[in-house]
Amino acid sequence: MTSIELIIAFLSFGLSFIFALGGVGSALVLIPTLTWLGVPLNMARPTGLFVNAVSMLGATYSNIKEKRLDFRLGVPIIVASVILAPVGAWVGHLIPTRIVLMIFIGFLFFAGSMMLFFKGAQYANQYREDRPILGPLLVGVTAGFFSGLLGVGGGGLISPLMILQGFNPKKIAAVTALAVPFSSLSAFTAYTIMGSVSWRLLIFAGLAAWGGGWLGTHVMQRRMQPGTVKKFLGMVLLLLALKLLWQTFDG
Repeated sequence: MTSIELIIAFLSFGLSFIFALGGVGSALVLIPTLTWLGVPLNMARPTGLFVNAVSMLGATYSNIKEKRLDFRLGVPIIVASVILAPVGAWVGHLIPTRIVLMIFIGFLFFAGSMMLFFKGAQYANQYREDRPILGPLLVGVTAGFFSGLLGVGGGGLISPLMILQGFNPKKIAAVTALAVPFSSLSAFTAYTIMGSVSWRLLIFAGLAAWGGGWLGTHVMQRRMQPGTVKKFLGMVLLLLALKLLWQTFDG
């Protein structure tokens, strides 16, 4: 293992732990981090998707074991995101890197603002318990496309958009953790076909991400309140967006 691979494995574990606290997936931060370490964007995106998949598989295992997962609520999101993720990957392969980065920055600002400032219910602890189809289906369409386009797995859209519809953030964290591996692996398959995958990098990053995702979900469900999870992740995403925006224009 080279020093760069060791650093990537360490970052993959730490970021997967932090973002599993909200069921988002760490690719939101891991992809720009990899590019700062010298990994090309076209290689960083499938790596981020793979890391998202394995870290959220660890989180989903924990959620199933503890009976926290609402499968019926997650199915429409999964179906739509799996179909649209390869479309996004194909589009992302065609457009210039700088445009993809600007879309990525806008995505971070949106996701962070929604998590930090939007209140998902009229009252702080009052959340809906029904299982609609249309709303989650549209969320899956949007998340799947951007999952493939940006390599982020879609969790950064699933969580705020479902919270926007009034669902409990902790419940949505579990649903998102289930949906992200499906959309991520669907887009990852498209990137593999297009020849943008480093398998050696995936092994080190993937194993570390699984452990971080499992541990982060365990801590979130036992130790943290829904509002705390949402605000914490929102602040992280906004700070990252500002840093990436500054670096893009400064370069």
